Amino acid sequence: MARQDQVLLLEPQHELKFRGPFSDVVNTTLKLANPTDRNVCFKVKTTAPRRYCVRPNSGVLDAGTSINVSVMLQPFDYDPNEKSKHKFMVQSMLAPPEMTDMEGVWKEAKPEELMDSKLRCVFELPAENEKTHQDPDANKMMSSNLLKSESSTLSMKSMSSTLDDGGEVKKVMEECKRLQTEAQRLREENKQIREDDGLRMRKSNVLSSSQHSSHSTVKEEGLSLRTVALIVLFFVVGVIIGKLVL
Repeated sequence: MARQDQVLLLEPQHELKFRGPFSDVVNTTLKLANPTDRNVCFKVKTTAPRRYCVRPNSGVLDAGTSINVSVMLQPFDYDPNEKSKHKFMVQSMLAPPEMTDMEGVWKEAKPEELMDSKLRCVFELPAENEKTHQDPDANKMMSSNLLKSESSTLSMKSMSSTLDDGGEVKKVMEECKRLQTEAQRLREENKQIREDDGLRMRKSNVLSSSQHSSHSTVKEEGLSLRTVALIVLFFVVGVIIGKLVL
């Protein structure tokens, strides 16, 4: 069964152009648009994954929306006589109504459900006459614009840094407040534990002292009873002995 036609709209449609020099990263943009009323899963693949960085390289494009995919060519030694054989492919399929695992959906997809579009890479170098025969006034204007751009970039960076520092200070202050609250709570818990321990010890001392006094009372009562018994016994024995003598 033949594959479906690509439902996504690609811009550009057939070629990704990279303009040198290629001593630094060269970036180009691929726009993907979804004109349908269904969500669409997409993947961006290349025949030279080590030479390109693609962000994002996959995802879900909601109905009626679009996304810009950044394709970054890594620095390399460009040979104008070497024809580029690098290609990109945009693969897509209609997303299921209730999708939770995108990777699982790709693995279970049938070949007839997949749609793809291929693009070839084109490398361009600035013409030599553009490099050597520029107007001096244009060069001065370009230098002035570059300086202005760099100064504005630096000011924006310094402002961003200041904002970042302020955010960090705010985070640190919030963390200090949280730690102080936690320390106060621990101190109150420790105080409560000490008070409970003191009350428990006082109850224990009162109980032990009451038990000790009761034992002492019992002992004293026992001794007094023995003494009275001995006195009565001696008295009776004395009376008997007195009557025998008489």
